[in-house]
Amino acid sequence: MSQDQQGSSDNKIHIDEDWKTKVESERAAEAAGQNQPVESEGEAPEQIDASQLPPASFPLLVSMFSTQAMVALGLIPNPMTNKPDLQPALARHYIDLLAVLEEKSKGNLEHEEEQMITQTVHELRMIYVQQTGQNA
Repeated sequence: MSQDQQGSSDNKIHIDEDWKTKVESERAAEAAGQNQPVESEGEAPEQIDASQLPPASFPLLVSMFSTQAMVALGLIPNPMTNKPDLQPALARHYIDLLAVLEEKSKGNLEHEEEQMITQTVHELRMIYVQQTGQNA
């Protein structure tokens, strides 16, 4: 038999010891009364507690889309870079989404909600024109 068929005696098994360190640190934290899991690189962050989220509502939806539009217009710094990042196509997309929401919800909104979305769409369109020099 050749050495390839028999297996080389130079081959070594690599044992990953990192998981042992993680388990030991989690046990130490638990023993110390800290019930927070130790987060390793590449792992998903801890789950969000649903009780900390605001209730779903029409104003929250309008606010979420308008905030995204403002980030794309460079009015709010991009949270990833902490720098203004003008992205006209993305801004227009969010403004258009708000306009669709305004159109499709006509007649089903309370007076304050209708005013909110109408004013928000109008203001974002004006800012879009100002920032990009284009017609909305």
